[in-house]
Amino acid sequence: MTTEIRKKVLALTGNEAYAYAMKQINPDVVAAYPITPATEIVQIFSKYVADGEVDTEFVPVESEHSAMSACVGASAAGARVMTATASQGLALMHEVLYVASALRLPIVLAEVNRALSAPINIHCDHSDTMGSRDAGWIQIYSENADEAYQSLFIALKIAERANIPAMVTMDGFIVSHGMEPVEILPDEKVRQFLGERKPLYTILDVEHPITIGPLDLTDYFFEHKRGQIEAIKEAKKVIPEVHREYNEFFGKNMPDFFEPYRMEDAEIAVISLGSASGTVREAVDVLREKGEKVGALRMRIFRPFPYEKLREYTGNLKVLSVMDRADSLATIGGPVFNEVRSWLYDLERRPFVMNFVYGLGGRDFFVEDALYIFEKLIKAAKGERPSELIEYVGVRE
Repeated sequence: MTTEIRKKVLALTGNEAYAYAMKQINPDVVAAYPITPATEIVQIFSKYVADGEVDTEFVPVESEHSAMSACVGASAAGARVMTATASQGLALMHEVLYVASALRLPIVLAEVNRALSAPINIHCDHSDTMGSRDAGWIQIYSENADEAYQSLFIALKIAERANIPAMVTMDGFIVSHGMEPVEILPDEKVRQFLGERKPLYTILDVEHPITIGPLDLTDYFFEHKRGQIEAIKEAKKVIPEVHREYNEFFGKNMPDFFEPYRMEDAEIAVISLGSASGTVREAVDVLREKGEKVGALRMRIFRPFPYEKLREYTGNLKVLSVMDRADSLATIGGPVFNEVRSWLYDLERRPFVMNFVYGLGGRDFFVEDALYIFEKLIKAAKGERPSELIEYVGVRE
């Protein structure tokens, strides 16, 4: 049942929105190490700690590897735990990401998408989170600051209910440093919605002692990993459930796995993640005015991969494009393209699928680029199929 929510709109950057949401959550522990373009998140949050606006134990550590390690220890002790990072920081956490997920710890990570080196680049692409896509974490991709703000609350509720860690992402500089209106929810309502953490276990429970992270060789490793796989499958039920609860409680309309746009009668569609999705929608509107049956599908949650939901949108499509802001460096295109195309393989009726890699290292993506992609798809729908399925948009070649 929707409660009466007083509205307050603030002009915030994406980083400020993340930090504000963390303040409202008031986690027990935040362990972090600064890195561009996510530095401001923990910098602003540390001020909330110093000013006594939260009760959080803030742990400044010597590296991102140590940050995630501290988060693992605190979460295993039963604490509500968060952190933030970007790019090389996430890469340095990589080893411990697997530990957090295997131990079923609901840590929430506020992540700012930034290209992985080399060459050194501080701007946006999705190579960092795509590089960690198989670490067992839920991955939520935000289009703007307001969505990133709301997604932290949703991610925490999902993580704690499913006992799986979750990362919420936003595009570096494009969203993290761009100022937008963010509709702030009341502190008391946020905390009422989240409730108290009820840990699956705690290493501080001396009446029920357990072992965490033991050596697990050929005798039981496979069985333990199989249990983790099943837990992630079960999370697919929790994700829409929590979104429904959130929308009903706050009177919102946050999409869960996908956000469709003019897909009802679309024969041609583009799948995208993150901030470029708005640009794609503009191109859809331009082409709809010309009578073209085009649509857009924004993938909001990439992990767990929502192939069941994707089925709802592909039945009438002749051609589908997948946009990737990262390349798999395997000569077969981007990671989202490969997973979408793999899932479509066994369908009796499936669209022709193309991949457009764009925006690496923060390269701008314009409406003209989106229109170019749609023009290629329209030609393919008419039988003019390209010799290559993978194309790089906006690059000088």
